[in-house]
Amino acid sequence: MAMATATTGTLFIRTPLFRSISLATKPHSFHLKASAMEGREIKEEENVGGTEKKKIFVAGATGSTGKRIVEQLLAKGFAVKAGVRDVDKAKSTFPGANPNLQIVKADVTEGSTKLAEAISDDSEAVICATGFRRSWDLLAPWKVDNYGTVNLVEACRKQNVNRFILISSILVNGAAMGQLFNPAYIILNVFGLVLVAKLQAEQYIRKSGINYTIIRPGGLRNDPPKGNIVMEPEDTLYEGSISRDQVAEVAVDALLHPESHYKVVEIVARIEAPKRSFEELFGSIKQR
Repeated sequence: MAMATATTGTLFIRTPLFRSISLATKPHSFHLKASAMEGREIKEEENVGGTEKKKIFVAGATGSTGKRIVEQLLAKGFAVKAGVRDVDKAKSTFPGANPNLQIVKADVTEGSTKLAEAISDDSEAVICATGFRRSWDLLAPWKVDNYGTVNLVEACRKQNVNRFILISSILVNGAAMGQLFNPAYIILNVFGLVLVAKLQAEQYIRKSGINYTIIRPGGLRNDPPKGNIVMEPEDTLYEGSISRDQVAEVAVDALLHPESHYKVVEIVARIEAPKRSFEELFGSIKQR
């Protein structure tokens, strides 16, 4: 028997196939290097002469995965702009004064104009880790996981931000994979066709011209990592799980490796999998 529970921005599914599914360094500054072949690449360099660092904007920063992304970005010396719906909650989520962290109000459902103001011209890249809250509103997945993501992309256009990383989910294209009767695919789509909403958002990103990396994790676990990351091309994985810490790690490292550009990757963790560098992992996936 399948059970579903939810936390902020995350839906957990327990099925026979899945344990759980849900759909130090110096501070650095960053600049973008234009490249006809690779789009624009974020580079690390020492912060010289007190020049203000460009920020990484994280949408859904207080969610279970978004919080980890913010923490890992800060740990690696990135300047972070945390986009949240509830600023007071964010202040309790990220206690203490960190000069590299700025918290701003940003609701992806309120349109691209307000989001562009939150992203501003001091953001270098956007990481989208949003997710709908389970409710009786069957349109909630579309408001957040579809239209909300589209709004973020359009906000990036307004601010000339050309790097976008999306946390999506395996099985978003389950119908094309022959997984229509996969219990996880069925149950997740009961909640407002969330996987369909995510897939359409992915398609919008891919047609937008923005330099994207779409990350499709398996079932999300809150516990520490168990096993090494396995990365596969899109529409490959239909089962498996991964720690949110590892999902955050993939998202952060995608900023630093041009091998991740214009790619859709699916990730799970397996104990028997060998340890591979991110350059090797991203490099093993071909662009489509």
